[in-house]
Amino acid sequence: MVYLLALGASLANALTSVLQRMGVQDAPDDLRLRLRLLGYALRHRVWLLGFVLMILSFLMQASALHFGRLTQVQPLLTTELLFLVLILGTWFRFRIGLREWVGVLAASAGLAGFLVFAAPSGGNVVPNTAGWIEVGLSCGAVAGIAVVLALRGPRWWRAAMFGAAAAIGFAFTASLTKVVADYAAHDWSSVVRHWETYALAGCGMLSVFLAQNAFHAGPIAASQGTLVMVDPLASILIGVELFGDQLRTSGAWGPLEALSLLTLFLGAYSLCRSPLVRGVKGEDPAERDLLTYTPRHGLPSPAGPAIPPSA
Repeated sequence: MVYLLALGASLANALTSVLQRMGVQDAPDDLRLRLRLLGYALRHRVWLLGFVLMILSFLMQASALHFGRLTQVQPLLTTELLFLVLILGTWFRFRIGLREWVGVLAASAGLAGFLVFAAPSGGNVVPNTAGWIEVGLSCGAVAGIAVVLALRGPRWWRAAMFGAAAAIGFAFTASLTKVVADYAAHDWSSVVRHWETYALAGCGMLSVFLAQNAFHAGPIAASQGTLVMVDPLASILIGVELFGDQLRTSGAWGPLEALSLLTLFLGAYSLCRSPLVRGVKGEDPAERDLLTYTPRHGLPSPAGPAIPPSA
């Protein structure tokens, strides 16, 4: 059940990435780090459709976190890139080449290897106030530094830093989601009486805002690459620190887990650099043209008139 819910959330995330990128790709550069960027996005129906899917993804992720562990659920969300490739290959009728297949296989093998070798257990510790403050301040400090670094430098650097800040925010939001989901499972009315609910709303909105800036700032190799890689690493650290998640690290297990994560990240990075995926979130005009293809199910593209695959 946990795996199915997490995979469903990943599929919804992949669709969200496509639709929300289509909604903000033509936003003016001066909207960076401004709330007007969200106002621009809200005027596009395709972005709103992506937002609905984002909510659906959140509900499935919350359910998965309620039944499973942070170190178990969050790494599974990296399968978003795998679903993204399949969506582009089937819905948008792009050819999936060797790079994409190798990336998919490597990411899948790395993820499976990590879950098997690490065998996450525990995770039943109820975080105390001191733990929340320590982890929250640490996450806030690292994310803040990433945002400051994102204010200067080339586009790929800014996208990577915004992506890293958003990933840390999403990881901390996931930890809050797990606690709030547990409250809701026992008594829905009790949710409004806990500070974690309001922290979840605030941190979630801030993370979404940073993610939109990452999508807007640069190409997929930088923005989505850091989102996909930093989120599971931050979640593993948070899970161990806050919830007492336990991973097998003795003997050969530790090196095998590290090798699995490296394989996962290399596969994900390979997919991020794929022209197929870069066309969804890249800034190069030649790459942007990929979004002007007509999907099989007739989704309108805001990038301009539809161009048939043979063009």
